Amino acid sequence: MNLKNTHIHFENIVPSVDQGRYPAKGIVGETCVVAADVFRDGHETLKVFLLWRLGSRDPWNEVSMNDLGNDRWKAEFLPEQVGEYEYFIQAFSEYDGRRSSVERSGMIYRLVVDPPKARFGAWYEIFVRSQGNDPRKGGTFRDAEERLSDIKKMGFDVVYLAPIHPIGTTARKGPNNSLLAGPHDPGSPWAVGSEAGGHDALEPSLGSWQDFHQFIERAKKLEMDVALDFVPHCSPDHPWVKEHPEWFYHREDGSIKCHENPPHVYEDVFPLNFDAPNHEALYCALRDVFLFWCQKGIKIFRVDNPHTKPVTFWEWVIREVKDRFPDALFLAEAFTRPKMMKLLSKAGFSQSYTYFIWRTTKAELTDYLTELVSSEMSAYFRPNFFVTTPDILPRYLQEGGRNAFLSRLALAATLSPSYGIVNGTELIENQGLPGTEEYADSEKYQIRVRNWDQEGNIKHVISQLNRVRRENPSLHVLDSVMFLSTNHDQVLAYIKRTKDQRNILVCVVNLDPYQAHEAVVQIPLDKLGFIWEADFEVYELMTGDPIRFSKSISVSIDPHVLPFKIFQVKHS
Repeated sequence: MNLKNTHIHFENIVPSVDQGRYPAKGIVGETCVVAADVFRDGHETLKVFLLWRLGSRDPWNEVSMNDLGNDRWKAEFLPEQVGEYEYFIQAFSEYDGRRSSVERSGMIYRLVVDPPKARFGAWYEIFVRSQGNDPRKGGTFRDAEERLSDIKKMGFDVVYLAPIHPIGTTARKGPNNSLLAGPHDPGSPWAVGSEAGGHDALEPSLGSWQDFHQFIERAKKLEMDVALDFVPHCSPDHPWVKEHPEWFYHREDGSIKCHENPPHVYEDVFPLNFDAPNHEALYCALRDVFLFWCQKGIKIFRVDNPHTKPVTFWEWVIREVKDRFPDALFLAEAFTRPKMMKLLSKAGFSQSYTYFIWRTTKAELTDYLTELVSSEMSAYFRPNFFVTTPDILPRYLQEGGRNAFLSRLALAATLSPSYGIVNGTELIENQGLPGTEEYADSEKYQIRVRNWDQEGNIKHVISQLNRVRRENPSLHVLDSVMFLSTNHDQVLAYIKRTKDQRNILVCVVNLDPYQAHEAVVQIPLDKLGFIWEADFEVYELMTGDPIRFSKSISVSIDPHVLPFKIFQVKHS
């Protein structure tokens, strides 16, 4: 019999994801708090230490863990650089002043530390070809560059580009996804690849490489990052179709299959076969696309439909890219099943699209945010609440119009640290194809020309919301939300607060885009560190008006004026 005596036990180590199988997530400059249950059989006294380092080659740093009682221990370290950190816990017994039974937690845990924009940011999605003013030809990078000042003025800090690569002509789609494209129809930018090149080329009609670089530099001067749509499939005209036909799916007659996602068929797109016999070469080619754009100055990628590709690929490629560019960020466009959405985040995606776009009732919003904040997801899942996407125009917005748009904007901007809109949201574009969640005359298939200052736009409200977000650190984190009791099903109220209680906001939103409602909101002043007799000040941040405040307040919200109010509470 050969049994090893294990006297010291390690349990419930946090942060960890699936017992350390995947890394947890952190933000540079923010303390990582590590806690664990550490105990031993017998009565000897324990000493417990946290060991941590950046990367796998740096020397270990050691810090003593504090005994919190009941065998719970805690320590912390400060990640001062982006990158992947390692940590584990070590303990030993004190016996006659000597170390005995030195043992460690069973594995090394990992923490991926990202720049702040991995968690907090306001995204604005544009189609470059729709930024011009001539309906007979598409916009260019120079036209898009001229729009950057306006986008910055609205308070956005990430400009997200729909695909900017050459567009195929074979099976090109016409307006509203029709199968017949006219000679001047531009096609879908997601049908990547033509004789002009593939994923590492520019659509010629958008301008030159010099124009592109000038656009990137202008965004940088305005302190905005540029994100790019990464599309892991090809048009029938992509160079890879001729160079590597083995990377695609084939029918019995040898022809290549187009993409099918029943009931939808995408005749202008060929899916890649990630299980091809030489899939390693395909993996490396896709990795090199990411690296190519990182070298061009783009470090943020929105990835199209990642849930239809192997998770093992994403785990590998994200790590490959972040080994070279640790500040690279990846947004998963994963409108898919909950477990797959979670797994993609565990595998390395910095952020994810969410179900927010379809959560419209008070109960749905409360339950969903509670899950994001209070479940195990908080260790690895960072949401990005897009109000709409080019593919999804919810019925709530189609039917509710301006008031519904303002309500959803307020919810997205105050509930989630990261949120986004598509160009045209500020103009209340809500015309859908009958019976669908698709935009009518979607710019996925045609060029749009707009008057960005047309009457009825809500740019001023968006600007104010983004200013409130920048100035209030309670809106920079997800787990600061506390839902409040109200006496009306159409009125949602919640608190956002920092851990030190120095920044406290009370947000009240009327979810009904048609009628004004009044509700009594219960404020737990004791949980906010207020003594009832003490003086405090409250201001409504969208108007700057001071208001009277107590343990319960009556709030009346008319959606035809503004469907939400944001109160800042301050100790006087």
